[in-house]
Amino acid sequence: MRDRNTILFVVIVLLALFALWVDTSDRIHLELGPLKVDRDIRIRQGLDLQGGLHVLLEADVPPTEKVTAEAMEAVATIVENRVNALGVTEPLVQLQGERRIIVELPGVEDPEQAIATLKGTGLLEFIDAGYDHLAEGTVVRTTFGEAGEAEATPTPTLQATEPVTGTAEVQPTPTPAAEKVYRTVMTGKHLKSAKVGQDEFGRPEIDFELTDEGAKIFAEFTKNNVGKVLAITMDKVVISAPVIQTPILEGRGRITSQQGFPLEYARSIAVQLRYGALPVPLKVVETRAVGPTLGQDSIQKSIRAGLIGLTVVLLFMLVYYRLPGSLADVALLLYAALNLAIFKLIPVTLTLPGITGFILSTGMAVDANILIFERMKEELRAGRTLRAAIAAGFDRAWTSIRDSNLSTLLTCVILFWFGSQFGASIVKGFAITLFIGVAISMFTAITVTRTLITLLFQVVGEGLRDKKWLLGL
Repeated sequence: MRDRNTILFVVIVLLALFALWVDTSDRIHLELGPLKVDRDIRIRQGLDLQGGLHVLLEADVPPTEKVTAEAMEAVATIVENRVNALGVTEPLVQLQGERRIIVELPGVEDPEQAIATLKGTGLLEFIDAGYDHLAEGTVVRTTFGEAGEAEATPTPTLQATEPVTGTAEVQPTPTPAAEKVYRTVMTGKHLKSAKVGQDEFGRPEIDFELTDEGAKIFAEFTKNNVGKVLAITMDKVVISAPVIQTPILEGRGRITSQQGFPLEYARSIAVQLRYGALPVPLKVVETRAVGPTLGQDSIQKSIRAGLIGLTVVLLFMLVYYRLPGSLADVALLLYAALNLAIFKLIPVTLTLPGITGFILSTGMAVDANILIFERMKEELRAGRTLRAAIAAGFDRAWTSIRDSNLSTLLTCVILFWFGSQFGASIVKGFAITLFIGVAISMFTAITVTRTLITLLFQVVGEGLRDKKWLLGL
């Protein structure tokens, strides 16, 4: 038992040092053999803390022309994907009425470029990659649009349909490609439809259908290039790079993965294939810079209030629970350091609702310690030894702490889902910070506090039981 507690104590110390290092750094630069990490870890602030850009987009079609709800939802999805590609933290993209989309971008440094990216129509291309297995997210150059070169248009005879086997999922990470120029076989104008299906093993795949002209081009190309890569790009960025296994002659095919596409990933690719170019052109109705809604003075006052509240809680635990309270204070400070470190590493965008979630989880962390200490005091009053009282305090309080925290974590999951489905990023921010805070509070309240108290008991011994003032009795 002593060895186990010693190991836990060492792990806790190492975690504390790592958290303090992350909290006091703005950038991580590590080189451990082949592993190289170089990334910015500054605290990211939301629109209400740092301001940003507000853009109102509208369908650029005559008022007499009807715009379907499905088309506008597809436009909103594509716009949101483009916003995420800009690296903007916690953006807001939501439909307004039947023809408009509101976009709010925190901390945008180049508003003109951001607006151009949002309202651009997009370009979907099928390119001949030869034997180059291009990673998803790779930026490439193509013949389409360079020197006026257009795509090929051969017209072969149509026959049966066969599958295309794609690469396994790779999270898009845009990286510059070589100066090689890849030939464009055809563009998105030849795509008739794309939807999510299932392969013979029940795994998600992407089924697509081409127009008559596209079917002819595709048939000729796949017949002459079996074993080569036919990459699919969006705005010159690779989104999929399947290998041609057999000729596709009927204009219908399927993109599969050897490991199977996750369902959400397959849906995302299908949307990009189906609506690579915006189905409805957009125009900018309004654009304006948005200042932080809280203001710098309000932010400073909020930070000051938070520090005062934390100090009061620490003093309460120290005065009321004495020695156990002081150890709980150490665990609470570690809790705060770990939270901030995780916020920077994920990263989590801090908004007012997000800060609220963190403060709420802090209260729950203190509540867990109070339950434990009150149970310990009851056991000591009943005549138990200090060792037995410590064990009973943690073991019997654990079920109450576990059930209350699990219900809170479940609520966070529901709130996050709600925010994802209805574009309520404010709700998502609150749910994320509360979830992280509650999860860490369970670790610090149970593992950290228990390890510190147990080690203290091992050093001081049972004689501590008679010093009731130290135990808050």
